[in-house]
Amino acid sequence: MTPPAGHSAPIERRVASEKLRFRSLVLMFLAGLTIRLIVMGFLYTDQLDPRQDHFRFGFETGRIARSIARGDGFSSPLYENTGPTAWMTPVYPYIVAAFFKVFGIDTRAAAFAILSFNALTSALTAVPIFFFARKSFGIRVAKWAGWTWALFPYAIYFPEERIWETWLATLLLSLLFFITLKLEETDRISAWVGAGLLWGLGSLTSPVVLTVLPFLEARVSYVRHRAGKRWLLPNLLLALAFVAAVIPWFVRNYRTFHAFIPFRDNLGISLRLSTKGATDYWGPYELGPWNSPAEWEEFKQLGELRYMATKQRQAIVFIKANPGWYAKTTLRRIVFIWTGYWSLDHSYLQQEEWDPVNIVFCSAFTILALLGLRKAWSRCRSASWPYAIVLLIFPLIYYITSPELYYRRPLDPLMVVLAVYAVTPMRRDELVAVD
Repeated sequence: MTPPAGHSAPIERRVASEKLRFRSLVLMFLAGLTIRLIVMGFLYTDQLDPRQDHFRFGFETGRIARSIARGDGFSSPLYENTGPTAWMTPVYPYIVAAFFKVFGIDTRAAAFAILSFNALTSALTAVPIFFFARKSFGIRVAKWAGWTWALFPYAIYFPEERIWETWLATLLLSLLFFITLKLEETDRISAWVGAGLLWGLGSLTSPVVLTVLPFLEARVSYVRHRAGKRWLLPNLLLALAFVAAVIPWFVRNYRTFHAFIPFRDNLGISLRLSTKGATDYWGPYELGPWNSPAEWEEFKQLGELRYMATKQRQAIVFIKANPGWYAKTTLRRIVFIWTGYWSLDHSYLQQEEWDPVNIVFCSAFTILALLGLRKAWSRCRSASWPYAIVLLIFPLIYYITSPELYYRRPLDPLMVVLAVYAVTPMRRDELVAVD
């Protein structure tokens, strides 16, 4: 039986609209992937530096992946065979190891393959960006945010410049952010269990992703409680799924080291890198085993766990003895993370010659994102809360340890959406009252 014309027309319009949106998403992804692969052709040689036995090829991740590919297990994050390690979480090193198995260890082909994977994950991030932007701020913001990400300089350059887990973590955090927004509404058990498993995957890729989980789920629980929906049981299911995902890694670490190591054991060295009297450069890597022969010998002599414990004690002693210096340097790290500014001294700029340009771009990007957050707060507070939570909580660990330009990158998708929202004129029918 043919439906009346008056009923079929709206359905046809919806189908046509969905096809246009799907086509737009495909074009965003393909444009983003293409430009990233082109940039890779200019940057891939950075991974082939033969110094320190190709340590630049993935750094600690590359070394662990090399051990896995050679059949030595998850071990040896630095320059020699130093035995089992918990320096990194397992997901990304095993991915790199798989590429090493197929394309060879530290080879040009492996560099192409791994950086292509990074390009793929970065380009795919446009998809969750589109969906959580649409849910928060509407279709116009979603389209412009997706295209902005496809052409966003940080999302193009950094994944092709360094083999790190950050780019996969960025995709996973974006997916988790969108799923969290959907959990406010859904009662499907599979959605909550799937979210728990994905949180587990994210934390085993980059544990810092986990820092926002309790706060986002607290927000979801509050929204569901106000709406009269179940919130306790779904969260328990999410928690059980998360534990099921991460417990094998915990067990591996306990059986290997006879100690409770939840995710990584490198907090000691990260904290130690935040303690240096001279602050001419933001990364005092001479305090670690990468560039200091004395530190490297100490690492080999003590072993990984004792070395990390020693570095943590040294850091705490320094902080207690220099609280004012530490507070001032923490403020400098906060400024650096959000603006890219550390110093404009001539000696510093010799090492970071592009910093003046980056400072302008990074600062403008941060300002636009904050303006977007303020706009969202004034127009629809419920939409702004999840963004505020992540922007506030995620970078806290980097304020008190050691900053890197790469560390803030998982926040970029949310900031792109907020920045686009800040400059997008709102139609009368899109205005939403503060709730």
